[in-house]
Amino acid sequence: MILRLALLSLVAFIALLTEPVITLFGQGFSWRDLILIAGGLFLVWKATKEIHHNVDPVPSHDVFDTSQAGRSFAAIIGQIIAIDLVFSLDSIITAVGLTHHVPIMVIAVLVAVSVMLLASGPLADFVAKNPTVVMLALSFLLMIGMTLIAEGFQVHVEKGFVYAAMAFSCFVEFLNILARKNRERKAAPND
Repeated sequence: MILRLALLSLVAFIALLTEPVITLFGQGFSWRDLILIAGGLFLVWKATKEIHHNVDPVPSHDVFDTSQAGRSFAAIIGQIIAIDLVFSLDSIITAVGLTHHVPIMVIAVLVAVSVMLLASGPLADFVAKNPTVVMLALSFLLMIGMTLIAEGFQVHVEKGFVYAAMAFSCFVEFLNILARKNRERKAAPND
């Protein structure tokens, strides 16, 4: 919340981040584009590493292995801040396009963060009971990372398609959870 409110206080500066600062191969890139590309690459890398860790939990010996002792508290906090910064910056730039009333944006941030805080406990419990949801969430991070990269290269990805794909995936996972619970109920010995 503090990061998003701080970004809101810099709204005039953030609006300037959409002006091209570098041209490569005839295409202009703004700071926003570069941040989206870097953030998207980070999300793809992080999600890929976590998927690999979930699929093959045996520790590997590569240089970038974050599951070893080098995974310090500060490194984890840094990664969370980086992910939040990417999402926050993108949402603040979008908010600037929707309204120029900073108080409305502040209220929206406060409501969104409050909902996230209230939902975090029940969601954590749900994920603990349904570990396949972790893989679904990681695949969503991959999709969002690729969407951010595309947006950074100024290829517009219709958000409705992204949300529809996510909703369909959640529906399929919901059906899988129901089927798994029914199998467990049938397999349990009758009392």
